[in-house]
Amino acid sequence: MESVGSLILYFIVALAMILFSVLAVTTRKILRAATYLLFTLFAAAVAYFMMDYEFLGAVQIAVYAGGIVVLFVFAILLTSKPGDNTERLTSRSRGLGLVAALATLGVVGYALFSRCELLTAAKPNMEALDMVTIGTTLMGSSHAQYLLPFEAVSVLLLACIIGGVVVARRR
Repeated sequence: MESVGSLILYFIVALAMILFSVLAVTTRKILRAATYLLFTLFAAAVAYFMMDYEFLGAVQIAVYAGGIVVLFVFAILLTSKPGDNTERLTSRSRGLGLVAALATLGVVGYALFSRCELLTAAKPNMEALDMVTIGTTLMGSSHAQYLLPFEAVSVLLLACIIGGVVVARRR
């Protein structure tokens, strides 16, 4: 049975994730949006730590909250004036965004609640996983291993860095 304190902390973290996510997409200042994204990623790391996934929480902080947000901030500083406001959305764009958000909410809700047995299932035995198994799974090229997506993300990030430098040099 979950303790009351951990349940309260869960709701605080969930509310923080929702609040900072909404602020990240609704603010008109782009540097503030990156900061709100950072807070959202830290809240996700706290959720991982609460589920006793220390490795995943540490990776969340190191890779996403550390590396990706810093890359976003550098790209923002290289390509735009961070103090400027973005232009307001027209009513047509706002309506399309609302429709897309509701459709996404419906798909995610269906995916979550159609698999309710996964929510109540017991956690896998983390003692059986060692660093060799995790490393082989992340960097292997066989079925259900993640070397190709890892390399694709690294090429995408390299392209973003090169694009940011090219745009900054034109100015």
